[in-house]
Amino acid sequence: MTMRVCVERGGHLESEHRVHAVVCDGEGRTVTVHGDQERMSWMRSTMKPFQALPLVEDGVLEAMGINEEELAVICASHSGEPRHVELVGSILRKVGLPEEALECGAHPPMGPVAARGLARSGRDPRRIHNNCSGKHAGMLALAVHHGWPTEGYREESHPVQQRMLKEVSRWTGRPIEEIGTAVDGCGVLCFALPLRAAARGLVDFVAEGIRGGAPGRVAAAMVGYPVLTAGTGRLCSELMEATAGRILVKVGAEGVYVAASTDGRLGLALKVEDGARRGAEAALLALLEEHDLLSPAEAGSLGRYSATAVRNTLGEVVGRVRVQSHTSGN
Repeated sequence: MTMRVCVERGGHLESEHRVHAVVCDGEGRTVTVHGDQERMSWMRSTMKPFQALPLVEDGVLEAMGINEEELAVICASHSGEPRHVELVGSILRKVGLPEEALECGAHPPMGPVAARGLARSGRDPRRIHNNCSGKHAGMLALAVHHGWPTEGYREESHPVQQRMLKEVSRWTGRPIEEIGTAVDGCGVLCFALPLRAAARGLVDFVAEGIRGGAPGRVAAAMVGYPVLTAGTGRLCSELMEATAGRILVKVGAEGVYVAASTDGRLGLALKVEDGARRGAEAALLALLEEHDLLSPAEAGSLGRYSATAVRNTLGEVVGRVRVQSHTSGN
């Protein structure tokens, strides 16, 4: 099957976003494929749950006194809201390092309210406002716990990054030498994987958590504090809130998502070819509905992310967005 998110205006196609997606069940079997399930995709921040796991397994949380809210922000691509910044600062204090130890770059908060507030204050964005500063603080905590150097922790050769690479390999079943690596937007490693490997990895991760394994603590932090894993007015947060934690979801840059039902029944990964967030959000919700992972009421509460109506600045409906799925001729 193929999937496209189509934008129409005046009854004619204006734009389209081509989607590659795969849904797997708890046994690792492929349930649904749209496009190419083996497409190598940069999974970007969707790998953060796997990258957070060493902090649980190695006893870093207990040693440093890192709590569940702080674990949630370690898994986050956060909006830079005051609570996010406060929690990242708390992690750094517990680790005993200054904000300057973060090796991510500074950028304005992703959350528009937070960005306006910072601008009104006359202060410049700092590294702690970076949407990945929680992940970086977690990496520093791991380094301090093991006695590894904190300087240069973002480099591929550093033990922190090698540990993260091993975790991604472990959960996706992909040999290290077959995982693509490059530099992410925040300066650390990011990983290229087949979509099917990413989907199966998250299903296995959730299933291990259900059995009482360490991933359960990561998943519980994310679904327990959804606003901390993304932010106000963000699909990840609102989806986990709307489903009362029944769905674990993580966004990545350039049109990628992973999600899984927290009963371990189904998991998915998707990539929009052109990287458009509009296409990725609509495709994610369509896939969840297609597999009965969203009730009609839940889907309705998230309808603005499907953006079915295109409006102009007068509020008039001038077009629509539709998700199209059909069987290919192959």
